[in-house]
Amino acid sequence: MWLRTGCKLSFTIDSPTPFILMLRPRSGAQQWVARESYTLTPSVQVQEYTDAYGNLCQRLTAPPGEFSIQTSADVLTDQIISVKPGAPYDEVQTLPTDVLIYLLPSRYCESERFSDMASEIVAGVEPGYDQVACINDWIRREVRFNPASPHVQMAATEVNEQREGVCRDLAHLGIALCRALSIPARIVAGYLHGLEPMDLHAWFEAYVGGRWYTFDATQDRPRGGRVTVGYGRDAADVAIFTQFGPALALHEMQVTVALLEGAPV
Repeated sequence: MWLRTGCKLSFTIDSPTPFILMLRPRSGAQQWVARESYTLTPSVQVQEYTDAYGNLCQRLTAPPGEFSIQTSADVLTDQIISVKPGAPYDEVQTLPTDVLIYLLPSRYCESERFSDMASEIVAGVEPGYDQVACINDWIRREVRFNPASPHVQMAATEVNEQREGVCRDLAHLGIALCRALSIPARIVAGYLHGLEPMDLHAWFEAYVGGRWYTFDATQDRPRGGRVTVGYGRDAADVAIFTQFGPALALHEMQVTVALLEGAPV
């Protein structure tokens, strides 16, 4: 399916402010970016680089005054995500080297604190994909997805205590529980067609059966129509913008995802 994604961010800036942005999707095995626009107002010099996780990042210094970033992309992506019940657990010693980092505890995913809980949730379930699906179903039942949650920047332990959170929070809990079982898991940031309310979205992927599979506890069924912008250990690695210096006023954020009929021209 073809999707047109869009994002607009507007700031009021008091003094020259360094930014790192992560707003450009990249083509890969699961998506193809056919058209893209990226507009900064006012226009400033930008240095682009690829971070340690392969994400496209833009580095710039915004001038004082009103500053906005507007992006748009036409992307071919899967209408249905892959599912593979019964896909086996991958022994740690057989994992690709670049996957190993997703076994370790991280800032928002303190997996070392979830060993007993994870084992209880998946008791009697075949190791591998079925364990991750069990974790995802448990989060959907036990943790309320609340896009207006007043809790901010929660780690997995806090999400487990509050039993509610935004999409990023549910993903953090899923990642921590998977890693506690020695299943590699990573966060994904991007867009989801048909998300209500519309916003940038986060979910997680787990590595089983020799590949990554998508899991999203905010949805009642496996759903495609996803455009990935960034991968990382947790939300600290996939922030759409990171600003350095005094706190800024983000006074506008607009996100759109529209279905396109046929390939864009």
